[in-house]
This record gives sequence, C-alpha cells and structure tokens, in this order.
Amino acid sequence: MPIFFHRLARRAGELLALALVTAPAWALTLPAGVTRGPSVQGVTQYTLTNGLRVVLANDDSQSTTTVNMTYLAGADRENYGQAGMAHVLEHMMFRGTPRLRDPMAAFSRRGLAANGSTTNDRTSFYATFAADPKTLDWFLDWQADEMVHALLSPEDLTTERKVVLSEMERDNNSPVQVLLQTMRSTAYQWNHYGHTAMGTRSDVESVNVGELRTFYHKYYQPDDAVLVITGRFDPAQTLRVIATAFGKIPRPTRPLLPDHTVEPVQDGARQVTLRRHGGSPYVGALYHIPQAASPQYIPVSLGVAILTDTPSGRLYHALVKTRLSTSIDGFAAAMRQPGYAFFGAQLAPTIDPDKALAAMEKVLDSIGSRPFTQEELGRIKREWLTGWDQTYADPGALAAALASASAHGDWRLFFLDRDRVKNATLAQVQDATQAYLVGSNRTTGQYLPTIDPVRAPASTPVDLAALFKHFQGGKAPVAVPAFDASPANIDARTQRHSLHLPNGTVKLALLSKPTRGDTVQALMLLRFGNVEDLRGTRSVSRAVANLLDNGTTDMTRQQIQDRFNQLQANVDFSGSGGAVVVNLSCKGEYLPQVTALVLKILRQADFPESELANYQRQAAASIEDAMSSPNARAAQALARHDNPWPKDDIRYTPSFDETLHAVQSLTRQDLLDFHNKFYGTGNIEFSAVGQFDTKALEQALTAGLKGWHKAPAHQRVPNPYRAVPPQTFTLNTPGKTNAVYLSTLPVKVKDSDADYPALFLANYLLGGSETSRLWNRLRVQDGLSYTVQSSLDVSSHEPSGQWSIYAITAPKNTSHVQSDVAAVLAEVLSKGFTPEEVKQGIASILNYRKLQLTRDGAVASTWIDYMRLGRDYTWWSDLDKKLAGLTASKVNAALRAVLRPSQFSTAIAEDVAAAKQPQAVPAGKKPETKSPGESQGPGPQKRSAPLSGEQGVN
Repeated sequence: MPIFFHRLARRAGELLALALVTAPAWALTLPAGVTRGPSVQGVTQYTLTNGLRVVLANDDSQSTTTVNMTYLAGADRENYGQAGMAHVLEHMMFRGTPRLRDPMAAFSRRGLAANGSTTNDRTSFYATFAADPKTLDWFLDWQADEMVHALLSPEDLTTERKVVLSEMERDNNSPVQVLLQTMRSTAYQWNHYGHTAMGTRSDVESVNVGELRTFYHKYYQPDDAVLVITGRFDPAQTLRVIATAFGKIPRPTRPLLPDHTVEPVQDGARQVTLRRHGGSPYVGALYHIPQAASPQYIPVSLGVAILTDTPSGRLYHALVKTRLSTSIDGFAAAMRQPGYAFFGAQLAPTIDPDKALAAMEKVLDSIGSRPFTQEELGRIKREWLTGWDQTYADPGALAAALASASAHGDWRLFFLDRDRVKNATLAQVQDATQAYLVGSNRTTGQYLPTIDPVRAPASTPVDLAALFKHFQGGKAPVAVPAFDASPANIDARTQRHSLHLPNGTVKLALLSKPTRGDTVQALMLLRFGNVEDLRGTRSVSRAVANLLDNGTTDMTRQQIQDRFNQLQANVDFSGSGGAVVVNLSCKGEYLPQVTALVLKILRQADFPESELANYQRQAAASIEDAMSSPNARAAQALARHDNPWPKDDIRYTPSFDETLHAVQSLTRQDLLDFHNKFYGTGNIEFSAVGQFDTKALEQALTAGLKGWHKAPAHQRVPNPYRAVPPQTFTLNTPGKTNAVYLSTLPVKVKDSDADYPALFLANYLLGGSETSRLWNRLRVQDGLSYTVQSSLDVSSHEPSGQWSIYAITAPKNTSHVQSDVAAVLAEVLSKGFTPEEVKQGIASILNYRKLQLTRDGAVASTWIDYMRLGRDYTWWSDLDKKLAGLTASKVNAALRAVLRPSQFSTAIAEDVAAAKQPQAVPAGKKPETKSPGESQGPGPQKRSAPLSGEQGVN
C-alpha cells in the first residue's frame, strides 16, 4: 500500500476502489428472517425474527475484529438474597457447553483476547482478534451455543464460587471501593443500584444451580440481547452466519416484565462513616441524577466534569491547591434508570477529614452563587468530544460503547450524546447541575440537618421511540483502506533514518498510513548520563519527569492542558534515572504542533513550588497506601532482598521510609539543577504510526531542538546477573481480605540466546495463558485464585533476567497456593510439556503476536526499542519462525536448564491472624475443569478502574 500523501487524485482513487468492495448497509441483500433497522454514521442495526438485535460497524481500515454479546440483564435483575448471582453466572458461562467444554482454552489457542463483565444494567461477553472470517464464524457459533446450552453444573459452581469470592476479596482490599459501595447502599433504599454487581458474600456463597438456571433461561435469550460487531469483517457474509447460528433459536414465550420499582426522590442529606485498617483518608459526596437517556443527563455530566477536572476543576482549586487533599476525582454514572454523580478526594494522613469534606460541600453548594463560565464549559466539551472521537476510531472501544448505550436504552445514545454535548448551552448545564446538586439529594460522610430542604426534581421516563423518531446523526465515515500488518510490510512502510542536527542526532521510525479518524500514536525517548552521573538522583529524576507538564517559564499547568486540549491530544510524560518518555496520541494534522509543544515543555519546564508541594503530598499518600498493600509489600520485600547497590546508586531499592524522606526533602532548586544538567539533545529517538505528514513532523523536530544544549552522553546503566540466596518472607497486612503470593528467580538469560524462544514459550505454557499449568491447577482445579500467572523478563543487553510467579488468594489458603505451585513446578520439570501442549501453545502465542502488530501504539513502542537495539521487524519475524519450529524436547530441555524451584525467593503478604484459620480447600485433588479470567499471556491485560463511570466486574 503506497504512503498516504493527501493527494486528491490518489484519495479519489482509494475511495473509488473501496466503493467497489464495501457495499453500504442499504445495498446488502439480507438473509431470510433478518430486517434492517436504523443506521447512523456507518453503524446499522438488524433484527432477527426471534428478537435478537445485531449492530454492525464495519471498518476495513482496521486489522482486528471485536464481537460483543450483551444481555440486558445485570445485577438489577436479581431478586432478594441473590446479590452477585448475575456475576456468578457470567463466570459460569465460561465453563462451557456439552459441545465445547473449555471455551477459554479454545480462545487462547485461537489468539482471542476475550473476557466477560457484569454491571447493574447488563452482562457482556466479548473478544478481539486479528481479523479472520473463520475465527469470526467460530466465535459467533460459540455465542449461539452458549445462549442455549450452557452446562451450569453443581461441580463447576463449587469451584467457580471460590474464584468469585477471591475476586470479591481483592476488591474489598480497597477502602475507596468499599466506601463508594456503602454510600450507594445508603443513597438507594429500594433500587438494585444500591448494591454493586459483585454482590454480597453471603448471597454468593448460597446461590445454587437452580437459581442460576432460572435466571439464565429467563434472560439469556435472543429478545433480551444485543450483538455488536466492529472492526474489519464482511457485513453480508457475517449476517448470513448470524442468521444461521442464531436464527434457529426460537423467540421465547415468557414476557419480560418492566421493573416497577422507582427510587423516591431523596428528602434529606445522609451520612456514612467507614473505619478500616490501612490506607489514606478519603471523603466523598454522592447525588442522584437522571438516567442516561434523559436530556438532562449530559448537562449534569458536563457540570460534574467542570467540578472534578484536574487541574482546572473547582474542587481541585478548592482542595488540592489549598492542601486540603492530595487529589480529587469524580464521575457521573450513566445508567438505565436514574444514576448518580460521585465526587471524591484523597487526603494525606495529617488532613482533617471534616474540614476537607466541608470545603468540598462548600464548592458543590456554591454553583448557584458562582455560575459556571463559558470558558469552563468549552474546555470540558473539547475534552469530552476528543474522547468520543478516539472511542469511535477504536473498534474495541466502540463495541463496548455501543453495548453500554444499548443497556442504557438504545445504541444510538452513543451518537445522540455527542450531539447533545456539542449543542449543550451554558444555561442548560448550569440549570441541570444546580437542580440536582442540592444538600437534600446528597450522601456524604456526615449528617447535615436542614430546616427547609431543597429537593431535586424527579426524573421522568424517557419515550425512546419518540426520542429517536426524527434522529439522523451525522454523516457516515469515509472508508479507509485496510493495512497489511505483517512484519515485512511494517518494515517496508516505515521510514527509518536520522535527523543530523548541529547539536545531535534524532533517530526516526515513521510509519504513515491511513487510520480511522486520522489518528496517530507516537513516542519520544530522551536518554542521558551514566551510572556515575546519576548517583543520588533516584527521587529527583522521577519528580522532574512527573512534573514536566505542570508549568514552563511562560505557561501554567492549566495553559498547557488547554493547549493540548485544543490540539485534541493525549500526552503523557514519564521517566526516571537517565531516561524520559513522552507518549502521545492525536489527529495527524496536529502532530507537528503537539510535537513542538512537547519539546517546549521538555526544554522550558519550570517546576512551580505549589506543584512540587502537591506532588510531595500525593507521594506521601501513595506511600501510606503502599505500606498496607499486599502487592506493594511483597514486591518491595523481594526487590530489597536483591539489592546489592549502595544507597546513592540509581539501581538501589529504598524502603518506604527512605522513599518518603527523599521525596519530602526535594526542593525546587533540586529539580531545576537536574533538569538543567541532564535534559538536552544528543540521544533522542522518535517513532510515530498513523495518519501524518512526515516532512512537517521532521520540520517541527528540527525547529524545536534548535539551539538546545547537549545532554551528558548516555551510557546504559548495567544490570548484570547475580545469584540471590533463596529466602521466604511472611509480611503481615492486617485487615486485608486478600493475600498475595510472589516468587522470583534470577536467570542468566539474554533475549538473543539460542534457547530464549523455547523459554519464552515455556513460560507461556507454565503460567502465561488460560491453558497453562499454573492456571489449570490453582484457578480451575482448586479455585484458589482469581489471578495466577508467571512471567519471564530478560535483558536485550546482557544475560540477566527474572522469572516470576504471582497469585492472589484468601489468607487461609496461602499454604495451599505454595504447595500447588511447588507441585506444578515439580511435575513440569519431571514430565515436561507434551507435544500437544507445545503445538497448541505455539499456535496461540503466534496469534497473540499477530494481534499486537495491529495496534499502532504497540508498533510505535516496539520501534523505539528496536532503534535502541539496532533491530527492525526482521527480529520479530525471526522470533516467530523460531517459535514455530519448536518441539517439546527443545522446550523441556531449555526449561530444565534454567528453572530451579529451590532457588526462588518468595514473599507472602497476608493478614497473619486470618491465615491461621482452618483451610477451606482440602488437600485432595478435585476433578479438572476449565474457567475464565483475565488474559495472562501476551494479549492485552485488563486494567483496574476503581472509580470509573460504569461500575462493573469481570
């Protein structure tokens, strides 16, 4: 495919070619029993006679396909005593059918990044994979099979129940999550939104197969489901497959009764107090707001964003700037029935919670006396619309957004919300936010009696048919040609050269190609100094990188954010020691301007005293949390065990107290001195993938770097292999309902070693996927852990690395986890992996690697690594070939040469008192079955979002 130069003639030719191969929705010949519904901007609905709604959003420019099957039945459909049952059923669906007993293993073998999630309003099952008609057909057939033939056996429930409880215990470790749930249960007295989809422990422990089957047969039906498909696929062929797979399922005769429960308007302020061990103080306020389909929802959500934005938000200025909190957050939850808005503030241990909460309430109560401004609204609207554009351009994100909108009433809400944001006036936002953010509608950490309470208006039902009667939406997107995401084509299409400037060289890897929404992903890496130069700079180097965009000599933090906002860019600065990384994404037309601003920030960062003070408060709160976190305690114990360096060495691992003291001792002059000495030209790499003009980018880099002084010459800080005496650490984390098991082994391996491909695959088979030995033993067979995995991290520079094993569990089961891990390692070393395991592992891992090549951000990041190492995508292809040629004997020989179970050091962080309780899991082996979970292999990893707008569980 030729490089895209924005030439009119070539663009016209591309569009003509696309018109010949991609027929519009209205031109498709529909299978029997399928009717066409509404169509908005390239997204079209079809309906089968059994009631299944199918939403297709074809985008041939993508290299992936996403399928999302959403049932409009979440925790809100549960009866009394069944809290958490919908989530348990989501897990049980991955236990398979008589035809496919182990779907997660099948997903892994085919390279599908698949999972499920449950919220109050819906349950979704989804997968993303490299575009392939056969894989799409197979996954759709599985979805149809699961809709009718899920096993739901008592044996599977016994094991899966423990996995769900493990997940619940993990969430219970977060005081913020528990506080939010307590506030919700206080605010909602009758509606099911008063409890989360995770449910309650007693109900999860008591739910039986009969209840699950009743729920399944009632709601997991075609007339209560929405099937969304996005990315690259053939719409006509896909509709035929859907009609064949799902059309034979009859429309159920049972009625779907409406939910008659209406939460009354809250008639007085409510207050809750939560007391738990560990963590930092936190205060919050929660208000009832209209449902997602209401015309008032968007105005209220924009008002919430004006209040909670960082650093422009009113709460940030009132609490963080005045040192009453270390950070603020908040969101407006979009839900099918009237939802809620949440405002929260993290506090340092020395801050008075009553004073912080009073300051928060003062801001929230002052909207009438201090109206919003047009500048505030304009900033938030630009941020919101930039996020919408990025979601629309990403098949996976678009599928999730359309599914959520369907659960809220209609998938077209995704487009209607955009129009409502564009058209929202200052008066609408002011009136709606002021109406709902009143004292009598608030639930906080204290009770405030009011003589004459002001009540929020009642939400009125939305007539969705009338709402969309004349709705058209915007124009359909222009089709973008497909891109061949093979290593050979990535190499051929990437311009690799250097800018030779008077003050240094910039290495470039620029892959210009058409993308949906004309987006581009880019990275910049600056490296400087050596191990001697960097002595004593561990804390200051990290602080400088974190505070770069908090102000320059002529721009405030707010002005920097506003400028990035105007350029529709997401930019992140990070780094420590002798490196700083800038990760950015934007529309291609703005890439030169964004790059110029990034370079200005890197050169002119000024580190205001107020921002440094806030950074120090945030660091103190973070360290306080880490001191009681099982994950942080375990990781630090092992890192300090392998800690031979002097305290001023950049490689030294400090204690929590040492870290806190170092951060609190920083001065603005320290940051300025480090920045002036180390930041400069001389060793810079820049990569970009997407729609952009390479010449304009190079001109921006040349102009932005002109006259900047050279940084101290970079020399990589070595990290040689060193033997570490094995040791076991037991760390007490009282009050934590979840324990962490972490075990590490130093390995003398380099990624260019002949045995590395075999070790790479061996780790995948040991604990890197849902078919791995550790997964099957700890998660599937014994139900001990929601998350268990192994990882192999080795150097590209020297034979040095680490093999790690990680699991979470209940404190009373940690000894069983230890014995299970030991048994798995002993068995794999004595018997080895089977030829069939190796064959399936190769196919699975190659599919995941193929999927990685379709992600522009991943390609840009890989190019940064390859430029540092003098490699190109031939290295990627060679590793694929080596993996494909592996045999069981080669894998087992490499594993036995490196894996030494007796040399692992292990940290167990747990509530020691709880661990002394009798074990819940007997020592005998249970029948082996399969189970779902997060992707633990080279596929995408699930991220935790403790305070996202849609509260769901996986």
